[in-house]
Amino acid sequence: MSLPVVIVGGLHADARRAAVARLLADVPGSVVLHHDLATAAAGTVVRTVRDAAGVRSAGEAPLVNDCACCALREDLVPELARLAEAGGTPLAIVELWDSVEPKAMAEVVTAGGFTVTGVLTAVDPALVLPYLGNGDDLAEGGLAAAATDQRTVADTFARQLEYAPVLAVADSPEADDEDRELLAQLHPTARRVPIGHGDPAGASPAPASPLAEAALAGFDVEAAAAAQHPACALLPAEADAHGVATFVWRRRRPFHPERLYAALEDLTCAAARSRGRFWLADKPDTLLHWDAAGGALCVESAGPWLAALPDAAWEMVPPVRRAAAALDWHPEHGDRCQHLVFTSPGLDRDGLERLLESCLLTDAEYAAGRDAWKRLPPAFDTLLEV
Repeated sequence: MSLPVVIVGGLHADARRAAVARLLADVPGSVVLHHDLATAAAGTVVRTVRDAAGVRSAGEAPLVNDCACCALREDLVPELARLAEAGGTPLAIVELWDSVEPKAMAEVVTAGGFTVTGVLTAVDPALVLPYLGNGDDLAEGGLAAAATDQRTVADTFARQLEYAPVLAVADSPEADDEDRELLAQLHPTARRVPIGHGDPAGASPAPASPLAEAALAGFDVEAAAAAQHPACALLPAEADAHGVATFVWRRRRPFHPERLYAALEDLTCAAARSRGRFWLADKPDTLLHWDAAGGALCVESAGPWLAALPDAAWEMVPPVRRAAAALDWHPEHGDRCQHLVFTSPGLDRDGLERLLESCLLTDAEYAAGRDAWKRLPPAFDTLLEV
């Protein structure tokens, strides 16, 4: 449909509201759709549609399977369709509720036939480290999107931050160089755009801002999903500035499952954020995803390494995945590798490297070969729910 849609999300609610207000001021005639999930305990989600002059309409959507986020998914596209049919709206701004992640909503909007022209996550640089370090469950802060929502503040914020190609950055007096550097290293490929100042309620429209340009610049849902997939994620590169470091660790030897399992707590707490893909000796065909924030680690299977697939199955694999595997290809191990990235202020690179190296197979264990590796104790089976 012809109605362009920009998605603005983020747990930093004040920054998010400021970004939405800026867009309303800079794109005359634009309309904001917002679903408030805070009312989910009462069995409904409250929807508001507003423009620069105020609220146009409000309504409620019932929960779907006791899930507020599911109600949002089912209600959003029909509301966008009503706006499109009415005409006269140059831009629909979908302001996500605090803990709603932009990836799912961008895919819902696109599947509904609309063009997502931008996905923005609004960020206050002074709050990046506190939120990355917050291992509390969303439910503890009233931010859960469903009764079964087990996400934490840290991992939700990390995904919101890393998915969006544009970060709408608040002008925070409390932020220092370390805060801004941490933001830059966590998502180095993002376009960081200041939210800017001005009077959003002013009588005359403001000139087009970089934020409005970013909101209309275009967005590729498939490319954004690929950039988050552990097999081909665009992980940060080595960096060290203003007290913040990013350490990239890559090896061509599998982990010993018991030694790695014993080191998980120390590795998880070594950095504010770590992610990547890794390879266990006893599971040589399984690509494993490492995703840590807030002192908590999520490890899950991301399917097979391409080297574990028969040649005929490669045609079923997206080109971006094949390209990523080709870059990592090894004559003996194929695309199997360790690729973990750790970002944090005060990072102990040397200690982290020593700990990671100690978890690899020794020369003797490696020389024993793959049949011997598969007989190693399956320390990760409980974690992977095998």
